[in-house]
Amino acid sequence: MSDRPFFSNLRCRECGRLYPKEAIHICEFDFGPLEAAYDYDAIRSSMTRQAVEARPRSMWRYRELLPVDGAPTVGAQVGFTPLVRASNLAARLGVADLFIKNDTVNYPTLSFKDRVVSVALTRARELGFDVVACASTGNLANSVAANAASAKLKSYVLIPADLEQGKVLGSLVYGTQVVGIHGPYDQVNRLCSEIAQKYHVGFVNVNLRPYYAEGSKTMGFEIMEQLGWRIPRHTVVCMASGSLLTKIHKAYSEFIKIGLVEEVPYSIHGAQAHGCCPISTAMKRGSDIVKPVAEPKTIVKSLAIGTPADGYYAIHSMRQTEGVAEDCTDEEVLEGIRLLASTEGIFAETAGGVTVACAKKLIDSGRIPRNESIVLCITGHGLKTQEAIVGNCGEPQLISPSLREFDSRFGEELGAVKK
Repeated sequence: MSDRPFFSNLRCRECGRLYPKEAIHICEFDFGPLEAAYDYDAIRSSMTRQAVEARPRSMWRYRELLPVDGAPTVGAQVGFTPLVRASNLAARLGVADLFIKNDTVNYPTLSFKDRVVSVALTRARELGFDVVACASTGNLANSVAANAASAKLKSYVLIPADLEQGKVLGSLVYGTQVVGIHGPYDQVNRLCSEIAQKYHVGFVNVNLRPYYAEGSKTMGFEIMEQLGWRIPRHTVVCMASGSLLTKIHKAYSEFIKIGLVEEVPYSIHGAQAHGCCPISTAMKRGSDIVKPVAEPKTIVKSLAIGTPADGYYAIHSMRQTEGVAEDCTDEEVLEGIRLLASTEGIFAETAGGVTVACAKKLIDSGRIPRNESIVLCITGHGLKTQEAIVGNCGEPQLISPSLREFDSRFGEELGAVKK
């Protein structure tokens, strides 16, 4: 690797002003968000296909394009989740070339948030933080709690008080301080910003956000490598804040810039739940002004962010790539979960149901052609949101331990099966 630093500065996404690599996230001139800036010339000579393929199978194989100064100290095993050729689901949807990027099996907490937390906590340690925290709709809280425990960092996770119990338990078990807030996510996030100003705490999605957000790019990097170093024609991504979609766009752009993949046309599409779809609504209106949703009403709590921080940038990413946005009802979410599980054996949380349901609508409407390659990004495991699906998958058939009773229930159905 080169002796030159790959991660050079923070840069304002609006005015381009450069900032030092500190725990700051907003430009003092125009209040634009800060993001990591890189020396792509240095990266181009260090990060070849052969170099990447020789490294351990984790998200850190793309370390030159991640905003840390040294080796990872948190989450060294995170990432490089399967890219599954979804032939059964493709047949059901009537498409030729479909893949699932399956972050339901990400390490250690079964969601893509392990990617962003791995980067954020590694950087938090480099910046001297002993206490870390987050505002979360669930998955981020689980990941901060787990990764902080393994890194011997004290942690606080602030969540809406009505969060799914699986996600609440999935934070408490790690010994973190879980703080439930009576109010929607946007009020949780506001409180976290106030706490970050008062205390020396590294909030992964507040003062550490420029580092945290970059971890999402690794999902895009992996998709391209696992497809044989090429960009899929269509990528469907669920949207809460909109950050994941923008970072997958950035990942594709960076690999083109450093010469790892060929520049070809591609489209990135966004998916939201109808009860909280401010980005989708703005996109359909032809506007980049995202109107907040004061009271989200959807079973998809992980996407229920009424004031999406990256909504404006997600819209511009979709427009730049000729992508579109779609939203779906709670009933369509449940059908999406069942469809993915029954065809590919992948149990997704409600956000994954949104991705599948919206992809189906985009395919049926012709906005995604049936003969072009498609990747669906599935971001978290269904065990996290079991409440949403309870009562919507049928019930077990209860019988006594009797062959006669089994035969009376299932004998006719099994009679056609040859022994």
